[in-house]
Amino acid sequence: MSRSSFSAAIATLGIDLGKNSFHLVGQDERGAIVLRIKLSRTQLPQRLAHIPPCLIGMEACAGAHHIGRQLQALGHDVRLIPAQYIKPFLKGHKNDYRDAEAIAEAVQRPTMSFVAI
Repeated sequence: MSRSSFSAAIATLGIDLGKNSFHLVGQDERGAIVLRIKLSRTQLPQRLAHIPPCLIGMEACAGAHHIGRQLQALGHDVRLIPAQYIKPFLKGHKNDYRDAEAIAEAVQRPTMSFVAI
């Protein structure tokens, strides 16, 4: 798959925030995983500036508000989810990529409660 069609396929992005690195899982319209990548704090806005606007979910924390405002300025639809609402979507043992995948699935739920940025 070429780079342009690869980024165009991303409809939903789940981001697991860390201190220095972020784990991203991108899903297409059907929910299939099309992106699984680890980025540093400085690489995140640069990388997401080059993909079409999509739905981005992150776990609500102090740093998520700052990053959420940066990503909204790039045209993305950013939604913050309380941590306790993500837990039911985890599959298997906890790791950063599974957390990001659970966030991507939780943000798509129509009845999910979100935190204002």
